[in-house]
Amino acid sequence: MLDHVSIGVRDLAKTKAFYDSVLGTLGYRCLRAESELLGYGADSVQLWISPSASPVAPDMQSGLHFCFIAPTRASVDAFHSKAIAAGAQDNGAPGIRPDYSPGYYAAFVIDPDGYRLEAYCHVSG
Repeated sequence: MLDHVSIGVRDLAKTKAFYDSVLGTLGYRCLRAESELLGYGADSVQLWISPSASPVAPDMQSGLHFCFIAPTRASVDAFHSKAIAAGAQDNGAPGIRPDYSPGYYAAFVIDPDGYRLEAYCHVSG
């Protein structure tokens, strides 16, 4: 249904370093980098990031979060580990979430700008 999502951040250079590291664990990369714009994806840009003087304020009650598809459990683990090392806040360690659905393996972090991020893969058994 969605083609892409766009977010605003305070410091584009810091954000690029964060997302290059974190999304790289899932097989995504920066496909477009300009002075006022970043674009991430695998084959096409699906996450656009631009500087903003007033990005969306962090709000744990808003329900807003972005879930990235991960190829393996190991990549979910790496996503979480790299994100924490790059300054994210833990919002849920890697693990099975049986209350979501059987085999739902995910990890959750809050990026340095306050966006809630999730990496997810489905595992059997």
